[in-house]
Amino acid sequence: MDKDRIVKDELIGRYVTIKECTDPNWINLSGRIIDETKNTFLLKIGNQNKRIAKNIATFEFGCERKKTVVEGKRLLFRPEDRVKKAR
Repeated sequence: MDKDRIVKDELIGRYVTIKECTDPNWINLSGRIIDETKNTFLLKIGNQNKRIAKNIATFEFGCERKKTVVEGKRLLFRPEDRVKKAR
Protein backbone atom coordinates (compact mmCIF):
# COMPACT_ATOMS: atom_id res chain seq x y z
CA MET A 1 0.00 0.00 0.00
CA ASP A 2 1.49 3.36 -0.92
CA LYS A 3 1.81 6.34 1.43
CA ASP A 4 -0.99 8.35 -0.15
CA ARG A 5 -3.43 5.50 0.22
CA ILE A 6 -2.55 4.76 3.85
CA VAL A 7 -2.87 8.45 4.76
CA LYS A 8 -6.45 8.45 3.47
CA ASP A 9 -7.41 5.10 5.03
CA GLU A 10 -8.90 4.21 8.42
CA LEU A 11 -6.02 3.65 10.85
CA ILE A 12 -7.82 2.42 13.96
CA GLY A 13 -7.20 -1.29 14.27
CA ARG A 14 -3.96 -1.23 12.27
CA TYR A 15 -0.70 -2.54 13.65
CA VAL A 16 2.03 0.12 13.73
CA THR A 17 5.73 0.34 14.62
CA ILE A 18 7.39 3.61 15.58
CA LYS A 19 10.53 3.87 13.45
CA GLU A 20 11.76 7.34 14.42
CA CYS A 21 10.80 9.62 17.27
CA THR A 22 12.13 12.67 19.09
CA ASP A 23 11.76 10.62 22.31
CA PRO A 24 14.15 7.64 21.99
CA ASN A 25 12.03 5.55 24.42
CA TRP A 26 9.37 5.17 21.68
CA ILE A 27 11.66 3.95 18.89
CA ASN A 28 10.83 0.40 17.70
CA LEU A 29 7.77 0.05 19.94
CA SER A 30 4.89 -1.69 18.20
CA GLY A 31 1.21 -1.90 18.91
CA ARG A 32 -2.31 -1.65 17.58
CA ILE A 33 -3.97 1.74 17.13
CA ILE A 34 -7.09 1.71 19.30
CA ASP A 35 -8.04 5.39 19.09
CA GLU A 36 -7.04 8.47 17.16
CA THR A 37 -7.42 12.22 17.57
CA LYS A 38 -6.19 15.04 15.37
CA ASN A 39 -2.79 15.08 17.07
CA THR A 40 -2.36 11.67 18.73
CA PHE A 41 -2.67 7.91 18.44
CA LEU A 42 -3.68 5.73 21.39
CA LEU A 43 -1.73 2.48 21.05
CA LYS A 44 -2.26 -0.87 22.74
CA ILE A 45 1.28 -2.00 23.54
CA GLY A 46 1.28 -5.23 25.48
CA ASN A 47 -1.12 -4.77 28.39
CA GLN A 48 -0.83 -0.98 28.38
CA ASN A 49 -2.47 1.84 26.47
CA LYS A 50 -0.04 4.61 25.50
CA ARG A 51 -0.71 7.89 23.71
CA ILE A 52 1.85 9.28 21.26
CA ALA A 53 1.83 12.58 19.43
CA LYS A 54 1.75 12.17 15.65
CA ASN A 55 4.06 15.10 14.91
CA ILE A 56 7.06 13.70 16.82
CA ALA A 57 7.27 10.30 15.15
CA THR A 58 7.55 8.35 11.93
CA PHE A 59 5.28 5.30 11.75
CA GLU A 60 5.59 2.03 9.85
CA PHE A 61 2.30 0.39 8.91
CA GLY A 62 2.17 -3.23 7.84
CA CYS A 63 -0.50 -3.95 5.27
CA GLU A 64 -0.95 -6.22 2.29
CA ARG A 65 2.39 -7.93 3.05
CA LYS A 66 4.20 -4.62 2.57
CA LYS A 67 5.48 -2.09 5.03
CA THR A 68 4.75 1.57 4.50
CA VAL A 69 6.59 4.31 6.39
CA VAL A 70 4.72 7.60 6.93
CA GLU A 71 5.79 10.74 8.76
CA GLY A 72 3.36 11.58 11.53
CA LYS A 73 3.10 15.15 10.24
CA ARG A 74 1.22 13.80 7.19
CA LEU A 75 -1.41 12.34 9.54
CA LEU A 76 -2.23 15.55 11.44
CA PHE A 77 -5.94 15.63 10.66
CA ARG A 78 -9.00 14.57 12.53
CA PRO A 79 -9.67 11.01 11.41
CA GLU A 80 -12.92 11.95 9.69
CA ASP A 81 -11.26 14.82 7.81
CA ARG A 82 -8.10 13.01 6.77
CA VAL A 83 -9.89 11.18 3.97
CA LYS A 84 -10.97 14.49 2.46
CA LYS A 85 -7.89 16.62 3.09
CA ALA A 86 -4.92 14.25 2.80
CA ARG A 87 -2.23 15.58 0.51
